[in-house]
Amino acid sequence: MHAFDILGDPVRRRILELLADGERTSGAITDVIRAEFAISQPAVSQHLRVLRDSGFASVRAEGARRFYAVEPAPLSEVDAWLDRFRRFWEQRLDALGTELARGRCARPPRAGGEPARQAGSGTDTGKTDPSSTEA
Repeated sequence: MHAFDILGDPVRRRILELLADGERTSGAITDVIRAEFAISQPAVSQHLRVLRDSGFASVRAEGARRFYAVEPAPLSEVDAWLDRFRRFWEQRLDALGTELARGRCARPPRAGGEPARQAGSGTDTGKTDPSSTEA
């Protein structure tokens, strides 16, 4: 199976997200997946098997418990495929960074840490506050 066939399933993606935080027992994975996706324990086991057989996850036995962990090699295949598309969003992110930097240079911060207000930004400039008049 191709990496994207494995990752195309939301249950398997969620399992990998759980494993990205560290090794987990099959029971802990099953508890989360059953609660989030309302699927049976055998269905969760099947997804774990697909991840294991495809190399996305490894398993080690410790007594009767099974501990699953992410295997990075298949994810590097996905990363390599995505690499040819990064130029499309990296240019835009670089441009966004430039515009943000320009905005910081054009508008010096105000004393007290409050952002500067633009004239005509919806506040009534030039009018007195009726609560500030003395009676």
